[in-house]
Amino acid sequence: MNKIVTIGVYGFNEESFFAALQRAGVDTLCDIRRRRGVRGSEYAFANRARLEARLATLGIRYVHRLDLAPSNELRQGQYAADAAEHVSKRQREALSPAFIEGYQRECLAAFDSHQFTANLGEAARIVAFLCVETAPAACHRSLIAARLALDLGLDIEHLLPGGYA
Repeated sequence: MNKIVTIGVYGFNEESFFAALQRAGVDTLCDIRRRRGVRGSEYAFANRARLEARLATLGIRYVHRLDLAPSNELRQGQYAADAAEHVSKRQREALSPAFIEGYQRECLAAFDSHQFTANLGEAARIVAFLCVETAPAACHRSLIAARLALDLGLDIEHLLPGGYA
């Protein structure tokens, strides 16, 4: 792996989402969602079957890593934190400290960055981590990307609607 990319679904349309992946040179998309569907017809392109089919036509490999998805308990805790802050999931700009600590304990404590890249294989040069939130800091994809960047000395590029972050 040479580079880490992160991307959410919200804020993109189908054309801009796939164009962003192609501009970034992504060859492997790692879906780290627990539920591989998104509500709303405008985001139907990100539902598992359609996503996998479109990625295949673009020559981008699809990998689902359920082990990197937060538990329902962690997600519910984040929703409670959002409610306390009076923000919706789509408006969230950062994860709660409790979510971050829980995700690190549940998903990253036993995570081996070197084994992860070995499992992806040598063909995985530019790997995108996919979830739904717009802001990388509001999503667990930023946590896994930061861990890989730290462990492997890689750069992270966050793809955002309307351009790069």
